[in-house]
Amino acid sequence: MNSLIKTTKILKKTNIIRSYCTKTNNTSTTKNVLSDIEKEKLKRQIIERIIRVDHAGEFGAARIYEGQLAILGNTKEGPLIREMADQEKEHQAKFNQLIYEKRVRPTILSPIWNVAGFGLGYVSALMGKEAAMAVTVAVETVISDHYNDQLRQLNDAGIDDKELKETIKKFRDDELEHMHIGIEHDAELAPLYKPFSELVKVGTKTAIWLSTRV
Repeated sequence: MNSLIKTTKILKKTNIIRSYCTKTNNTSTTKNVLSDIEKEKLKRQIIERIIRVDHAGEFGAARIYEGQLAILGNTKEGPLIREMADQEKEHQAKFNQLIYEKRVRPTILSPIWNVAGFGLGYVSALMGKEAAMAVTVAVETVISDHYNDQLRQLNDAGIDDKELKETIKKFRDDELEHMHIGIEHDAELAPLYKPFSELVKVGTKTAIWLSTRV
């Protein structure tokens, strides 16, 4: 009788342990699944932010060049500015494609960047071709740095989106080329070049920060 009671107790303890282990394993599996879902959600958020801000940035850059062309289009600098403007429109078209294919909501601030971009280009051109080139240098410096930051962010998050990475790399190189063109065409001879350049950089960084989030 005592032997039967002991055996029953042992069996009960064994069942309790088995039940605990099963619950622990199920909890661990659930946590792993949730962790994977959260990781994918984070990757999606990163991609959305990158495409949203780059779509807005290329739109704003194209508008800056359009503003400059309104004043300098018929000058000797006109063809050069138009060439850079055409590249920005190609960039814009690519992000129009990506924002549609990946179903990303564009920034609600586009109407502001439409006016602000054209206004910056127009006013800088009124100040002279050196000031217009100074704007190009300042804006493209910030944007190329921004693209480098995005590439690092994609790599750090383990996001293997080859199309997006290659697009960012190519457009970064184009922006760097624009920056060098601006320097070669007397950007640094613009009135109050350093404070003017810093002001444009601050405005560009602010636009990037807002467009990433809104």
